[in-house]
Order: sequence, then structure tokens, then C-alpha cells
Amino acid sequence: MQNGEFGIIGFVEGNGTTTEIQNYSFTDENLLPGTHAYRLKQVDFDGTSELSDVIEVEVLTPIEYSLSQNYPNPFNPSTTISYSIPADGYVTLRVYDVLGNEVASLVDEQKQSGIFDVHFNASALSSGVYYYTLKASEFTSTKKLVLMK
Repeated sequence: MQNGEFGIIGFVEGNGTTTEIQNYSFTDENLLPGTHAYRLKQVDFDGTSELSDVIEVEVLTPIEYSLSQNYPNPFNPSTTISYSIPADGYVTLRVYDVLGNEVASLVDEQKQSGIFDVHFNASALSSGVYYYTLKASEFTSTKKLVLMK
């Protein structure tokens, strides 16, 4: 919500008229720390709509740097790498082969503090063991990932 007005951040197609319970989900990714307000708008086939109650979600600032194990691992061909940074700063996230050659640069930019998910598609790489390294401020961490085709 900005200036008291809600904006559209996504759309999920419904399953039509049904008497069975339906579950829907949408993820608002890479939010900055703070309080975020959401509401849903249900639109029927005839164009009528109904708004849900407003809910607020608190996104906290991480208290430490961290690099999580990618998931899934082993993977084919894509995986997700999560990391958190407690302060604004320049961040790099790179993938290396077992010989130390850089095979992918996933993040190379200034970031605000927060928790981030990075999707890595390794379809152009061969099966094998790779390493990913996060560098932010004085923090450096490396983890192993396994690509199995």
C-alpha cells in the first residue's frame, strides 16, 4: 500500500465455481523490512467483486549474515539459494566449479538489508559438484551444491 492506496502485485487464476475447498497462494518476494498491508480482491465471472479484510505482515531485519543450503540439493536443473544480510551493502553471489572457475554470477549489486531468494538455473552446466560463495561486507560463506542430470 502506498499513500493509503492498494496496488496490484499479482493475480491468481481461480478454479471456477465449485463446492469443494480451493487453496490459492501468491508470494510477494524480496520484501524490505517493515510492515506490509495486504488484501485480496475476489472477482466473479459476472464481474462482481468482493474485498477481504486487510492483513498486515511484519518483515523483520535479519540480525546476522547467513547463507542457507540450496534447495533442492541435489537438483536438476534449477535450485533456490537463500541468504540474509543485516545491513545495506554490496553483495556478490557466485557459483564455481571444483577447479575454482566461476561458472555463474547470480548477484553482483548493492542490496538493502533483508532476506533474499535467488533462483539458479544450471541447465547449461554439466552434472557435478559446484560451490557457491556469498560475499557481503566482511562476511564470506561457501556451500556445496550438486547438479544431477
